[in-house]
Amino acid sequence: MGTILETLNSPQDLKKLSIIEMEKLTKEIRNILIHTVSETGGHLAPNLGVVELSIALHRVFNSPTDKIVWDVGHQAYVHKILTGRYSQFSTLRQKGGLSGFPKRSESEHDAFGTGHSSTSISAALGMAIANRMTGKRSHVIAVIGDGSLTGGQAFEALNHAGHVGTDLTVILNDNEMSIAKNVGAMSEYLAKLRTDPRYSKVKRDIEYLLKRIPAIGEGVAKTVERVKDSLKYLVVPGIMFEELGFTYIGPIDGHNIFSLTDVLQTTKNIRGPVLVHVITAKGKGYPPAESNADKFHGVGPFCIESGECVVKSDKPTYTAVFGETLANLAAENPDIVAITAAMTEGTGLKKFASRYPDRFFDVGIAEPHAVTLAGGLAAAGKRPVVAVYSTFMQRAYDQVLHDICLQQLPVVFAIDRAGIVGEDGPTHHGVFDISFLRNIPGLTIMAPKDENELRYMLYTALASKGPVAIRYPRGSGLGVNTTGPLEYISGKAEELRSGKSVALVAAGAVVDICLKAAEHLSTQGIEATVINMRYIKPLDEETLRRLAKDIGIIITVEENVLTGGFGSAVLEYINSQNFNWVKLLRLGLPDSFIEHGPRNELLAAYGISPDGIAASVRSYLHGVGVR
Repeated sequence: MGTILETLNSPQDLKKLSIIEMEKLTKEIRNILIHTVSETGGHLAPNLGVVELSIALHRVFNSPTDKIVWDVGHQAYVHKILTGRYSQFSTLRQKGGLSGFPKRSESEHDAFGTGHSSTSISAALGMAIANRMTGKRSHVIAVIGDGSLTGGQAFEALNHAGHVGTDLTVILNDNEMSIAKNVGAMSEYLAKLRTDPRYSKVKRDIEYLLKRIPAIGEGVAKTVERVKDSLKYLVVPGIMFEELGFTYIGPIDGHNIFSLTDVLQTTKNIRGPVLVHVITAKGKGYPPAESNADKFHGVGPFCIESGECVVKSDKPTYTAVFGETLANLAAENPDIVAITAAMTEGTGLKKFASRYPDRFFDVGIAEPHAVTLAGGLAAAGKRPVVAVYSTFMQRAYDQVLHDICLQQLPVVFAIDRAGIVGEDGPTHHGVFDISFLRNIPGLTIMAPKDENELRYMLYTALASKGPVAIRYPRGSGLGVNTTGPLEYISGKAEELRSGKSVALVAAGAVVDICLKAAEHLSTQGIEATVINMRYIKPLDEETLRRLAKDIGIIITVEENVLTGGFGSAVLEYINSQNFNWVKLLRLGLPDSFIEHGPRNELLAAYGISPDGIAASVRSYLHGVGVR
């Protein structure tokens, strides 16, 4: 007997399903989610939580005429399955397969590409305003999680939407989680709405009593209205959203398809902006994900029966080494504080948060605030460390430049996931941070060749008097010893291998790849010097001068786009010194967005592998007439 999923050719087919068929469909979707993500990895818990909501949305609205915008996109797998991509779902996050996020070039049903949080209401409002300008009669729906509401852009968009009054539906998917458990006043406010039955009861009672009062004169009526207005701030759910200009509906059970369908059908007839507050459970239907939503927010391949990851390394991750080192340093220096933007575990700060709760700050999904908060702490004599993914650092660029570096405040930026991150794709690759940070005056930028050097760099950064950024990759280190005493790293580069044919100059995780490439070249009679620059800014100019004079052929290698990257910095220096005899080749990532896929495969595809670097060196030497 076939499955319901096999009979669905488009979202329109959902409208034909019976109650029993829809209930069966929810089970089929959860089953395919669990089995597929157990093999491909991905964002399991968020998607298990929106199965009923996704079905209801596509049952009520008419995609792609009606536009559904998914905030972040962690929860868009069900949407993909329901919009003609069920047969491709096994390729999720694989090179050449389906993206793990909404992608406009992938389907006409993906109304807006997402990957970073708090953007959906802005994008949806833009579409709604365009509809009004052109007279188009279609619906626009933004689906945003409560975690994303900690992002300031979401409130900017809510404020604007209420002001312009355009028809727009916002679905607040409230599951009490973003990646880590939500924090802050907004989370507490929503929790109050979820848990206090008096809100809806008292609201109903007051409205009933007011309606029963006979016409008793204008003065008394105004008094009653004033009483009503003051009471509503205490007892009416969603009053904040109402005051912003939205019609608030909820909270409602996000796992009851029939209630969801009725409510969404009602919103189609309400003019102006509407906010529907939906309560869901992250990880719904899979006990390991329900009990450990943090772990299953974004998970690698795992065993379905046990929930345990199947790919494990005995080498510590850079993230873990960073977290352990920071916690140890904080024991010696009470001024060290740590800040994260809703990524406590992802950035390795769980141990720090446990040991020093009064010195740890999770600000929610609010990277700009995290950076300026660090600036205030630094101005008051503290030593703040902001732990952030490279791709999310982009969201706080002005704060880094204006609030930290302009004032030369001693803030440390621990930039995790620098370089290619793999299956999450272009929205998450950290391949731009060197380019957008290198131009800021007074900012020191370092990159460790291994996890032990990361320890040294963190120690060095916390001893520095100005702002410092340390970029390091996702995943396991090289397995080097990390138990020795900490050492201060000066701006001096490190020569790891000596040769007279060519100089391979790099910083960060690609240094080890250069060493392996040098081994390949050696078998072909090409002896390469390998330099670990350590500091991307300021450069060790003395070492570069020596390489220019003694070797004259320099190959820079980086896990960053070439435009404005590390190689550009070396090129600028060589040019500024009029070293006209130097032949320089820059190897790195192209001026394009990098697709999703396994990190090593992507690096190899762009020539950043031992074989790829060796081949580029041989070709370059042949081209300049050296070999």
